[in-house]
Order: sequence, then C-alpha cells, then structure tokens
Amino acid sequence: MMTIAQTREKPPRKILVVEDSEDNRDIVVLRLKRMGSYAVLEASNGKEALELAAQSKPDLIFMDLNMPVMDGWEATSALRKTEWGKTLPVIVLTAYTTEEDRQRAFEAGCNDFIAKPILDYQIIQKKVEQLLS
Repeated sequence: MMTIAQTREKPPRKILVVEDSEDNRDIVVLRLKRMGSYAVLEASNGKEALELAAQSKPDLIFMDLNMPVMDGWEATSALRKTEWGKTLPVIVLTAYTTEEDRQRAFEAGCNDFIAKPILDYQIIQKKVEQLLS
C-alpha cells in the first residue's frame, strides 16, 4: 500500500541534452543538474538522440544543430513525425545565429533558440521553467 507522500512524489522531469562537443554538453548538463531535480540524459548526435528519446520520453530537449551522423534540423524534423514527439519542447543551442538559421530551426519544429557561446546561463533556467511549468 502506498503512503500519501509516495503518491505525491513525481518522478523527476527528464531533459535530454544533444551536443556533439563533449565540453559544451558537460557544461549544459552541469548547469541543469544544479538547477534542480532533473534527470539529465545525454546524446552526441541526432540519431542517438532520437533513439534515446524514443526509449526515455524526455520532457524537454536541448538540441545542437551542427552534429555528425544526423544534425539537429533533421533530428527535430524526425522527432515531430513521431506520435510522442509532436509537442515535445525543443530548444536549439547553436553557434549558427543568422536569421536564416533561426528560421530554419523553427521550420524544423524547434520551440526556442539559444545562441552559443552561452554567456548567461540563467537563460537556460528561464527557458526550462517556461517550458516545463
């Protein structure tokens, strides 16, 4: 029999960080872990991200755009074609910051856009709180 406290406890929200640069990925993962009780998952390319997301069903994805194997544009487009990924929030983390790149990311199905290098990590916290509240 479950206690009242056990029924109230929600599993931690899952955030998937997709970034081919291990250093960049480690920094974002560390920042997310410091923010709160999130389960943070990691992938180094779009193909890996889709496989991991299909298994784990994250609540939010941070997606780099320029990666080997499968880039972020292609991975996000593929994600949007799945039943479980149609409405999943995807935030782009990229050094590609032209208006054309931004527009292409939104056309692929991304919900938000953060330019790299990230100078103020509070922006990540604000975006996470916005999209997961």
